Amino acid sequence: MDDNSLKVGSNEMELVDFRIQKQEDGDVYEGIYGINVSKVREIIRVPVLTELPGTPEFIEGIFDLRDVVIPVVNLAKWMGIIEPEGARKNSRVIITEFNNVLIGFVVHEAKRIRRINWADIEPATFMSPAGNLDSNKITGVTKIEGDNVLLILDLESVVQDLGLYEPDVENIPQELEKFTGLALILDDSSTARRIVKEALIKMGFQVVEAMDGQEGLDKLDELYETYGANIADTLKIIISDVEMPKMDGFHFAAQVKEDIRFKNIPIVFNSSISDHFSESRGVEAGGEAYLVKFEASSFYNEVARIVRAHTNVGV
Repeated sequence: MDDNSLKVGSNEMELVDFRIQKQEDGDVYEGIYGINVSKVREIIRVPVLTELPGTPEFIEGIFDLRDVVIPVVNLAKWMGIIEPEGARKNSRVIITEFNNVLIGFVVHEAKRIRRINWADIEPATFMSPAGNLDSNKITGVTKIEGDNVLLILDLESVVQDLGLYEPDVENIPQELEKFTGLALILDDSSTARRIVKEALIKMGFQVVEAMDGQEGLDKLDELYETYGANIADTLKIIISDVEMPKMDGFHFAAQVKEDIRFKNIPIVFNSSISDHFSESRGVEAGGEAYLVKFEASSFYNEVARIVRAHTNVGV
């Protein structure tokens, strides 16, 4: 890994900066958006597409990429944006993979790669001006040069809108192992926290929730004030997302493993990022396992295995 590579625990991410133009009251505006590089397979020119009758208007069609059929979504249409004339002259398709699903997104221009610190990314707490795109379709916002604002889109919601991905919450092992104690969940998505919380409660845990890595560290401090040196006997496991504003999961894990009070508490990453590099980074950051959201059987089995192993060694 060279000096320009992302270091585990650096609390940085790399984004593909892409642009979507919109026409409003006769004027043309450019929206600045981003997606985590870890979710991008490649960026290509718009291929010849086969239309799919009966699909939503924002689905442009499908194409074959090295024997894999990939659906292509027009992001401007999905966001309810009126495309100005000539907006498609520099169009590209960003081929993404998350939740083990491949999907392409048409953008008006793919600009550059940006390295951004998660501490500079704030949660979206406003209604976006981009068409009918509301804040629950945005995972975060950050300022860039010229006082411009870059929006990080929640492209997973597109996949769910298309019905290409639904969390598997029903595939529960027949003999579900029961535990006692606490579990800490970190995720900026309330939907993801709810799914994980319900799974952990079924396993017998009481659940503490945090929205990002910084809040996760604060929750650990609060728990230590209550349980002291016995915290590892009570807090049995930490389930952490990777992409979170303020502090990401890898940086959070690195901080936990450097703290003598918490270093023996196992951490499981639970993320939509499904590339092998992120899985390796999770191990390097101190994670016991890396799971792709959300497959119930794998989740239950891995959590049970890890908690059982740590309990058996007296942690």
